[in-house]
Amino acid sequence: MSDAETHENEYHDPMVKMLELIWGKGYMAPGGAGNVARILEGTEPRGKRILDVGCGIGGPAFEMAQTFGANVVGIDLEAPLIERATADAKGNGLQDQCSFETVDVGPLPFPDQSFDIVISSGAITQTSDKTFLLGECYRVLVPGGYLSCYEWMKSERDYSDAMRYWFEVEGLTYALETLDQLRDRFLAAGFVDVNTTDASAWYRAEARREHELIRGALYNDLVRLLGKRDADHFVENWRAMVVVCDSGEMRQGYCRGHRISTVRAA
Repeated sequence: MSDAETHENEYHDPMVKMLELIWGKGYMAPGGAGNVARILEGTEPRGKRILDVGCGIGGPAFEMAQTFGANVVGIDLEAPLIERATADAKGNGLQDQCSFETVDVGPLPFPDQSFDIVISSGAITQTSDKTFLLGECYRVLVPGGYLSCYEWMKSERDYSDAMRYWFEVEGLTYALETLDQLRDRFLAAGFVDVNTTDASAWYRAEARREHELIRGALYNDLVRLLGKRDADHFVENWRAMVVVCDSGEMRQGYCRGHRISTVRAA
């Protein structure tokens, strides 16, 4: 994986607990299990070898193994997340189908043409050198293999004060681009038949629903899990996110392409 030269763990335990409360056990990205199905749409994942880049605590990997009989390797920069995913794989009896590795910044630690499918849900969002990462994804795919991702995006305008405030409250590293820019990076990396889908309207509604949940029906659970100070912080975080989603400044989208399966004539 490629990002800044140094990396610090950003997904601390209170944040992970909060994300699981909203999106479901094992999930650290919007939509939980349903969004994994959308990422995999059109990739023919049954029985395939899949690399999950930015796998978090393993929920998507377990879903892909159980639903599609896939063999999944998950990688992440943050060792505590990988430790949790590895323990849960064993607890779920999926250790033969799902393995997890902590990786360093740099080239992916796999030989060329190692995977049928590579997925990401948010890893490209948080990677500054997207060109390098996409090139590595292309390298480890078999001919005809797919890279499919769900990522958070930005609009074409400069960041507003509201967006900067949300970054501050969120406390995570983002390197946002437009959906068109991501598509162009896929093409530059060599992917063909690149398709994009703007999912901003879907998540705009989801973000509002999630905010209402954590400030209402889930608030007491959040306080019990995290304490009042952290609970109130995350409620404010979601409020700030709803503002930038509603304005259209914070956007979401899917991008999918595949590595060409035959050599084109010169």
